[in-house]
Amino acid sequence: MPDFSQRSDEKELMDDADISFEEFHDCLEGLERINHLTLAYRPTLQWLRPWIENHKRLFVLDVASGGGDMLRQIAKKWPARVTPNSGYRMVGVDLNPWSKKSAESWPQPSAIRYETANVFAFEPDEPIDLVISSLFTHHLADSQIVDFLRWLDGHASKGWFINDLHRHPIPYYFIKAATALFSRNRLIRNDAAVSVARALTVADWRRLIDEAGLDGDVRVQWFFPFRLCVSCNKEAPIQ
Repeated sequence: MPDFSQRSDEKELMDDADISFEEFHDCLEGLERINHLTLAYRPTLQWLRPWIENHKRLFVLDVASGGGDMLRQIAKKWPARVTPNSGYRMVGVDLNPWSKKSAESWPQPSAIRYETANVFAFEPDEPIDLVISSLFTHHLADSQIVDFLRWLDGHASKGWFINDLHRHPIPYYFIKAATALFSRNRLIRNDAAVSVARALTVADWRRLIDEAGLDGDVRVQWFFPFRLCVSCNKEAPIQ
């Protein structure tokens, strides 16, 4: 039985460089279905709403964008904003080059593009307004999360939002049973529960936010079902 009092350091199969593109792409498609079923996009879209509906120009960066499903959800919800002449730019950046290949296999607006890069070395050609990230931080060690929090605070001029899992026995055993029954992809069957065991609690986030030296404007919120989201608005989204 996992020790839920602390983060697991078990590695995820998805992070193995020897996985074929076909298996990796199939995993991303399966994760997208899980994200729909578990309402995983809702917290990020809810946070983005006042920004997108009240600003004519925005540069949104999605860190660890994977198969691009979060940016596609944004385009689906606000199609008029994600057009070539709308003043919106949406960029997904991911370290794995197969993420870009997988994301670009889907039809999507030309205002969205994908880059392969280590986010800590990524320097876009214009200032970033908003940074979003989903299911990324549980892949990182605590010290890397502190570095990421500092990077977010230094690069997002208007605000940033982290959407990730909550380490808890209920989501761990639920997703472990559900993926064993309904998924044929070995990466999902193994990594879904491992991801929960690697995730953080509210106390973990508070400790790492303090270590990063960020002020009281950073919020940690729980969303049903078992999502922990961390956000910072550096200015009011409605002006």
